[in-house]
Parts: sequence; structure tokens; C-alpha cells
Amino acid sequence: MKPQIFRNLVHQYLKSKSNRVRSFHTASRQPTIHQTAICNEILSIIDTSGPMEEALDHVLPFIDPDIAALVFREQKNLQLGLRFFIWATGKDKVRSLKLNGVVEDVVVKGESFELFWKTIEEMRSLGIGVGSDAFTVLISGYGRMGMAEKAVETFGRMKEFECKPDVYTYSSILQVMLKNGVYLLALAIYNQMIKSNCSPNVVIYNILIDGLSKSGRTSDALKLFDEMAEQGLSPDVFTYTAAIAALCGVKRTEDAKSLFNKMKDSGCRPDLVCGSTLLHGLCKVGKVDDALEVFEALKKDGLVIGASGYSSLIDGLFSADRVNEAYTWYDRMFDEGLEPDVVVYGIMLKALSKTGKVQEGMKLLREMSNRGVAPDVYCYNAVIKGLCDMGLLRKARALQFDMYKNNCSPNTCTYTILIRGMLENGLVEKAKELFSEMEKVGCLPSVWTYDSLIHGLCKIGELTEAQILFHKMEIGTNPSLFLRLSQGADRVLDSASLQILIEKLCDSGAVLKAYKLLRKLADSGVTPNITTYNILMSGMCKMQNISCAIKLFKELQINGHIPDSVTYGTIIDGLFRAGRDEDAFGMFNQMERRGIKPAVSVYKTIMTWLSRRGKVLSAINLWLTYLENLPNREVDIVKSARESFEKGDVEMAVRLLLEMDLKLKDFNVAPYTIWLVGFCQSRKLEDALKIFGVLKEFQVSISPPSCVMLIHNLCKSQHLDLAIDVFIYTLEEGIILMPRICNLLLISLLDSRDKAKHAFGLLRRMKSKGYDLEEYLHHSTRTLLEGYWIKRRGKNAAPG
Repeated sequence: MKPQIFRNLVHQYLKSKSNRVRSFHTASRQPTIHQTAICNEILSIIDTSGPMEEALDHVLPFIDPDIAALVFREQKNLQLGLRFFIWATGKDKVRSLKLNGVVEDVVVKGESFELFWKTIEEMRSLGIGVGSDAFTVLISGYGRMGMAEKAVETFGRMKEFECKPDVYTYSSILQVMLKNGVYLLALAIYNQMIKSNCSPNVVIYNILIDGLSKSGRTSDALKLFDEMAEQGLSPDVFTYTAAIAALCGVKRTEDAKSLFNKMKDSGCRPDLVCGSTLLHGLCKVGKVDDALEVFEALKKDGLVIGASGYSSLIDGLFSADRVNEAYTWYDRMFDEGLEPDVVVYGIMLKALSKTGKVQEGMKLLREMSNRGVAPDVYCYNAVIKGLCDMGLLRKARALQFDMYKNNCSPNTCTYTILIRGMLENGLVEKAKELFSEMEKVGCLPSVWTYDSLIHGLCKIGELTEAQILFHKMEIGTNPSLFLRLSQGADRVLDSASLQILIEKLCDSGAVLKAYKLLRKLADSGVTPNITTYNILMSGMCKMQNISCAIKLFKELQINGHIPDSVTYGTIIDGLFRAGRDEDAFGMFNQMERRGIKPAVSVYKTIMTWLSRRGKVLSAINLWLTYLENLPNREVDIVKSARESFEKGDVEMAVRLLLEMDLKLKDFNVAPYTIWLVGFCQSRKLEDALKIFGVLKEFQVSISPPSCVMLIHNLCKSQHLDLAIDVFIYTLEEGIILMPRICNLLLISLLDSRDKAKHAFGLLRRMKSKGYDLEEYLHHSTRTLLEGYWIKRRGKNAAPG
């Protein structure tokens, strides 16, 4: 093309620039003839040999980001296209996120990273500067491909090319680091960004706040949120969502609600994700009524609440034991025309399994597939856990194999559930086989796997093996020990000195070395946490080795762990087991002195032991004292309940407390269950049945262990009609009891003269409710059944 013709075309292009179509990158819009002409001219310059970049400088006034993106896309020779892009990175007028995106897509799809680096090296040898956009594209591309180490290496090499990262480069590398869990390194890079006078924008803050929040570093996330205001930056909906999630993560739901309202007042309209985040946070801490208010407010604001909002509410209601309401909201989804997603089904399956309704869970699992919703590993795990809890291990294992048929692979949690199930049923060798199988199929044991195995070993008295496993965890994962072994005995570091080391490495440009160090720490194994200590201590306590448990209690504090309510509850339980009741109450008082609020589980432990000692009224008084100190309890009602208990009117006392609990929708069935079991153990069956009757009247789900204890004691005392009533209740509720108690009831009926025929009626009902009689009936039960039928046949054959 002659120069004059080219200049004329450029002139025409500039005249029509205001009317031209900018979004020519979409399939529905084509570039104008003027754009095409300039694009072709630039392509011809690129294709000619010689100093291409000098020629491009002459047409620079006529190139903008749209033209640059078109030129790169139309270039058939990728290396020449990359040369053009790298030239463009040094020209502020041409640089754009659109151009970066086009180049990144081409490089990633073609996996052309090596060619990109080769081109960068060639451009440097020609004395042409490489702009930060080239490195931003590489970092982002590596991140998309899951090549985090290469992304970090690219960021570190920018110094070689005398190229300073800009805000977009920092944004890309921070995303990669946070995605891969190297939070210390992310914070070090952020500090480096501030030192280099590169001001973070809203996107940078969003990435950091979201990443740190999800990693549990809530205080760091919230500090950055406050820092935004100091920098004069206004949070957007994504920022608010991340900050609300951070607050909910540490149970600061009141602050989360305040921030949500502040967001609305500032004119930043919440979206569905933000609203769902607050809903989920409120439900997780049991503030279901607050969540319901937020739900209605979101609907009033015109937001269409999807399955995620319903899933949070249903889960919250189940957790608060408001089972009927949970089912109502599940049905309401269908009324609203919403199909439950896999998350909702997972919550329903978990609730069914938790309450012993395993057969209904299996049915719902099939229903999912029929509705076109593929069960995920969470759904399978919920049902497998329910089967394991019921002792139906063969069915649980069979369901694990069924997962493969539905293109769903068992994960670490699946194996952990099965291992725990095996151990709870005394199948230690089977559990160990599963533990070995995990490694063969590529499932790495988690801290919960180790915890389950240690717990199971402790339960059957294999404390030595449990301690070996515990120390294996310590050796494999302790950061201080790892650093001592890898860097010399004089380099034992705690988390604070580790952070200083990471910052020093970053400041010296050794970002890749810092990354590799942190990854080694993360990959070195599974660290024993406070839960692991609690499990091992519990095992020691159950084996009457209280001195060793107390030694562990001291050791965990030396190692930097803070005892929580579970820790104290475990030691208190152990002291009661050892008959050291006074020391147990002393430990309870120590909790309060240290400002650790006893959880309900601690009160449950103490009440359980008091009940076992025959001191059910003392257990009840302890709970009533707890209720009197709660701000939302009516003291007069608690006082009336105490007086009723003292008079022996158990039914009235329980009725008063239940009415108060249900009115406040803050219900915990555990105390009633403990009292019911306690009265059974004290042979006060009349009082136990009164509690059972009131719970049933108020439609409160009665736990399977309570039903088992009642049936057991009623059979032993020959109150078989009442035992049948309790068993029928479990059948109506869809609860499948363990084989031992079912056989006890059936044998008791068959041994009696006038109740034997009821055994056959129960067998029919059991079968209709999903009991596998082949698996459930013991040999002795079958023998009695056969004997009964032989006698019946003999009588029918006799004359008259």
C-alpha cells in the first residue's frame, strides 16, 4: 500500500472514529473498513523483515486498544503476534485489559508459554523494553493452568528485565498465592507493593480480604477492610460480601448485620451472594430467627432467593432441632417453583441420617437421581455415616462401591467415616486395611482421619498404638521441627519468625524460594491440633489413665494450644470416671476463673455423671442454675420448674421448661434425654416415662439412645406393653434401632406366656419399615420363633 493511500485511510478512520463500533471482538459485530485497513497495514509491517518496532512507532498515533486486539487476533504467526503485544506493553496508549485477555486466552489454549518466554528474551536482546502487562499475562495464564510455582517464578524474574509490577501484576500474583494457600507470602507481597509506592485499588483489597477470610485469617482481613476507608476507597458489593463472610466466620454475626445495614445505607445494593452469605452465617450460629428476618427483607428488596438461601435456612433449622419447620421450608421450595439442588439434598440426607432415618435417606438418594440431580460425595457420605452409626457396615461399604457407578469417587471424608464405623464396632484390622487402601487410591489422610483412628484405638484400649500414631503426626508436620531439620538445629522458628523470614526473602527478590518453603511446610503432613489432643486425652480418660490425660493437658498448653471447652469437658469426664468428683468440680471452677464459658456439652457431661451416681435431682438443679444465668430465660418459670421437681411432679416441671424453650425457639433436647436416662438408671421408670410422654406430646424428637434405655429397662421389669409402645414410636419415626435391643424385646415377648403373638406383629411392622430381618435376628431369637410355631402347629393338630 502506498504511503499516501495509507494516510488517506487513516484520515477517514479518524473522522469516523466517533461512530465506529468499538466492541468488534464479539462475533455479532464486524470491524469497519477503516479498522480493517489499519489492521492490515500493521500486519504488513509486522510481516516484513527488519526493525518492525520502529515502523510500528510511526503508526502509533493511529493505534488504540481495539485495533491492537484485532491485530493480535488476525496475526497468523504467533511469535510475530507476541512481538507486537510485547511492543504494545511499553506504550501506555495501546495497553488494555482487553488486549491482555485476548493474548492470555491464545497463550493458555495453545500452551505457548515457552514461545512467550523466547519472544521476551529476543525483545530484550534488541533493546526493546518489556512492560508489566507481558508478565501479568504470563502470571495469570500460569494461574489458570494450575502452575502456581511458574507464576511465582515469573513474578520473581521481573527484576531481571528491569520491569516494575503494576497494580494489575500484583492483582494476578496475589490471586495465585491465595488460591494456593500461601497466605504469609501473599501478605509479604502486599507489603512489598506498599513499599514500592504502588497504591492498591479496590480489586486488590477484594482479593486479599476474600482470600484471608476464607483461610481463617479474619483479623488480617478486617484490618484491610478498615484500611480501605483510610485510603479513601469505597468498598463495593464484593468487598462487603468478603468482610461479612469474615465476621460470620468468627461468629461476630451482630457486626456482620451492622455492616450489611451500613452497606445498604451507603447506597451499595446487596446482591444475592451477599445476602446468602449473611443468611448462612446467622444460621451457622443458631440465629435462625434473625436469618428469617433477613430472608424476608431480601425478598422485599426484590432479590429472588434461590436454592442457596433455602439451603442455609433448612440447615439452620435442623441444627436448632426445629425439624418440622425445616421440612416446611423444604416443601416451600417446591411451592415457589424451585427445584432442590445437590446442596439442599445433602442437608436433608445429613438430617435424616443423624436422626436414624437411614431408609428414608436411601430413598431420597434414589429420588435425587430420578429428578436428574447427581448425588455428590457429600450426599453419599451423609448416608454412609448414617449406616455406620446404625452398625450396618456391609451396606455402608456397598454404598461406597456404588459411588463409582455414578462417577463419584470416595474422598478422605468417606474413608474417615468408614474407618470410624469399623473401629466403633471393634473391627480394628478392617479399619487399618481401609487406612492402607486410602493411600493406594490417592486419598491422603486428614487430621480427622488420624483423629478417628486414634479415637478408635483409644476406645478399644490400644493406647500405645494410638500414641505412636499421634507422635507420627507431630514428627511429620511440626513447622518448627521441619525447619530445624531442613535448615539447621539453630533455626527453630515460630510463626512470627517465619513471617519475618518470608518478608526478607521477598525483599531480596527470592520470592520463589519463599513460596517453596511455605509449600514444603504445607505438604509435610497433618498437624495435631487441639481436637487431636482432646481425642487422645479422652481415650486416656476412658481407660482410667487420668494422670496421662492431665500430662497431655499441660503439654498442649506448653505447645501453644489454648484449652477450649471440649478440653476441659474431657478432663472433667476423666476425673469423674476415676471417682475424683471433687477434682472434677474444681476443674469446672477453673474454667470459669480463666474466662472460658462452659459449653452445653460440659453441663451435659456433669449431669450425665451425676445421674449415673443416682443424683438426678442434682443434675436437674445444675441445669436450672445454668438457665437462670441466661439472659433470655424467664426466671419465674425456671423457679416454678425447680419447685415442681422438688415436689416430685416431674411431668409439670418438664412441661414448664419445654413450653419456655419452644416459645424462645432455643431448644436443646440433651438435658431432657439425660434426665430420662438417669431416671431409668435409678429404676424410676415412672418418672422416665413421664418425660417420654411430655416430649412426645410436644412433638420433640426423642433420641434413639433414650428409646433404647427405656425399652431395655421396661423389658427387664416386665412392663412389656410399655416397651412395645416405645418401640412402635421408633418405627413411626423411621428410626432403626441396633440389633441388640430389638432382639431383647422380641425374646422378652416370646418368653412371656401371653405376649408372644405380639412379637410376630412387630416383625411384620419392622419389615415394612425397612429392617433387614435376615441381618437383624440373632440365632437365639430365631430358635424361639421356630419353637413357638412348632407349639402352635402341635396345638392346631390336636383333637378339638
